Amino acid sequence: MSFKRPVNPGNAGGSQLPTVIFFLLVANGLIFALQQMAPRFLGYNFALWPLGSEQIPFQFWQLVSYGFLHGDIMHLVFNMFALWMFGSDIERVLGARNFVIYYLTCVVGAALVQLVVAAVQGGVYPTIGASGGVFGILLAFGMIFPNRMVMLVIPPIPMKAKYLVILFGVMELYFGVTGREPGVANFAHLGGMAFGFFLLQHWRRPRPPRR
Repeated sequence: MSFKRPVNPGNAGGSQLPTVIFFLLVANGLIFALQQMAPRFLGYNFALWPLGSEQIPFQFWQLVSYGFLHGDIMHLVFNMFALWMFGSDIERVLGARNFVIYYLTCVVGAALVQLVVAAVQGGVYPTIGASGGVFGILLAFGMIFPNRMVMLVIPPIPMKAKYLVILFGVMELYFGVTGREPGVANFAHLGGMAFGFFLLQHWRRPRPPRR
């Protein structure tokens, strides 16, 4: 599989929002609204809970469903803004089908890493948020558009996408190891990036010709 960059990456595909990105934005928004009405039900059944917990059982669908729940409005807004900002061009490059595969691979990969971390730490706590998928999208953006200039929000410093990815990766590793960002699943973010990287490498690998 080869990756084709848009002819004009600054305005790739015009202003129209790609199909999967639009669906994800709407779905996350609607589910967040449902959370306000039934937070305990959704959190109990659809957040990602550790394996082997006697109080709240792990269910296989939680590997995906946790990625559509968010803790508060800022958590939702930040993830959806990043998904729109970096994901729109990635969907145009990969196509809708492959983008869905890629995004869900990152979400599930982040969940698997988080389950391992939770087992090592021995805590019983839920994990929610689309950040694992978003960090995978960020990784793809840095690999496909490495020299695209992007602007940090805080502080407002412009830099190339490849350096932004490296910066975020190093920060997540630092916070994960030191524990200086309690309540944030830093290793899950790294898991989303790692699974995304390996999937992109798999797709880039040349396939033998058919006989």
